[in-house]
Amino acid sequence: MTRKNAVHTNHPSTSQVKKVEHEFPVSRNTRLGVFTQFFPPDYAPTGQLIDELTQHLSHQDIKINVFSGQPGYAFRSDQSAPLKEFRNSVLVKRSRTAQLWPQQIRGKAINGLLFFIRAGLHLLRSSWKYDVILLTTAPPFLPILGYLASLILRKPYVCLIYDLYPDIAIELNVVRNNHFLAKFWRQVNYHVWKNASAIIVLSRAMKKRVIRQCPDIKGKISVIHSWADPKQISPIPKEKNWFSWKYQLVDVFTVIYSGNMGRCHDMDTLLDAITRLRDEPIRFVFIGGGAKRPDMINKVNKLNLNNCLFLPYQDKTVLPYSLTAGNLSLVSISSGMQDLVAPSKVYSALSSGRPIAAVCPKNSYLNELIADAKCGTTFENGDSKGLADFILYLQKDQRITEELGKNAYNYLEEHFTPQIISKEYFKVVNQSLLNREIHQHKRNWQGFNPDIDANTEI
Repeated sequence: MTRKNAVHTNHPSTSQVKKVEHEFPVSRNTRLGVFTQFFPPDYAPTGQLIDELTQHLSHQDIKINVFSGQPGYAFRSDQSAPLKEFRNSVLVKRSRTAQLWPQQIRGKAINGLLFFIRAGLHLLRSSWKYDVILLTTAPPFLPILGYLASLILRKPYVCLIYDLYPDIAIELNVVRNNHFLAKFWRQVNYHVWKNASAIIVLSRAMKKRVIRQCPDIKGKISVIHSWADPKQISPIPKEKNWFSWKYQLVDVFTVIYSGNMGRCHDMDTLLDAITRLRDEPIRFVFIGGGAKRPDMINKVNKLNLNNCLFLPYQDKTVLPYSLTAGNLSLVSISSGMQDLVAPSKVYSALSSGRPIAAVCPKNSYLNELIADAKCGTTFENGDSKGLADFILYLQKDQRITEELGKNAYNYLEEHFTPQIISKEYFKVVNQSLLNREIHQHKRNWQGFNPDIDANTEI
């Protein structure tokens, strides 16, 4: 930056401005507004994770308000959650709008739009309560609210990208890559991301994908993994696990798939492996829901497979037992989805202290994670024989199974606990607030020193 004019001695110099980043104190008791469609008692993993995250952040000098929708994954759709409640010190407010046909694509789209409108109205009424806003991609277009809040209300916002749209819709052939809707959505993403104070993604592969679409944000995008709480989910021997006894899993080698069976998950490779092992003393338990669940059940019935059990989503209090009722955990990502989604089920699987078998593309982040943890093996999409052979290998070698399980639990404790991850979120939130303060100081001082531009990085 070239110096053009001298300034009076009673005006701040450029060097003084540079010191702001190091000397300007971040306000204590930062007020964070979190906007996400899913939140407990909803069983959606994103909601469960946000609940745990806000609880831990509330212990780090952050005052948190959450705005969410009504439950869509709950067992009873005729029940509504309280419109306002405190979860310890976290204030949760919910939309009055109930979920309409939550298991159908059109219903999800309508529910997302209704929540977007409700969240926007809430933000207009309550923006003064927030110093920073964090918005998830549930629904996918929710971060647009952050962009609008930045333009109209001058509020800094953080985007938490769980799933990358419109790329997922294109990969699923819902919309063509050259369709005007896809082009428009990408243009919206560009402006939303460029104006965000910070962007959080769940894997390095997702970060690279986002940067390819918007190179300008390279310096403000952070990779922060999901997590699981080893204090809540920890290894339980099957013979001491009531869930194992209830479903007669104690004396049989059991493979657990727990979570969403959605359009982004490769269920075909899993089904082929199950078919190969139909005559082996191995039990497969699928816990959860999703778009592919009904089709999976139909195929199992048509093939007369007697080695499968399907159960609904389990309450959070049951997860410590359902996740540890098996000997091996399954995770899958469909081909082409490796840099678009990051399944949170892998972290609870690590916490269960069981080996992990993951079906995913060869360039998925799961390959590196599982290899680094030494807790299992990954298989390319379509490699049902390799998956079946690995399951059979573990079924015959209890020592290896236990060793891989211990590695899984230890790796989670070292890298992906709520305490570790919440500190990373804390840094991002506080840095967003600090950036706003610095930017404001630049604007205030711009008239005194022509060298200082409010849009110039210093």
